Amino acid sequence: MGTLRYEMEEFSFDDRVLAHVQIVISTKLRRGENFFLTWSLPSSAGSGRHALWIDNGVPIHISYSGSRAPVINREWVESLILSSATGGVHLSEEPPEQEDG
Repeated sequence: MGTLRYEMEEFSFDDRVLAHVQIVISTKLRRGENFFLTWSLPSSAGSGRHALWIDNGVPIHISYSGSRAPVINREWVESLILSSATGGVHLSEEPPEQEDG
């Protein structure tokens, strides 16, 4: 499990999720697009959800527990970026990768 640090708070995520989130955040901020990053909490964590306002003015620190970068699912990255059209980037389950065929 890695950690997303935003201001004084820490949020734990799987390294694979964080790698995709890092790409989405950097892409949107490079474009000058501020946004909400939202995700739902599992029932084991008390349910509910989080929402963070992401902009260039707040330092973000992502730390990974593993040393290897995961293979990136481009469809997941695109899906996350496109989700911002409906009120912010909502972390969703990773879709299966489409095979080229």
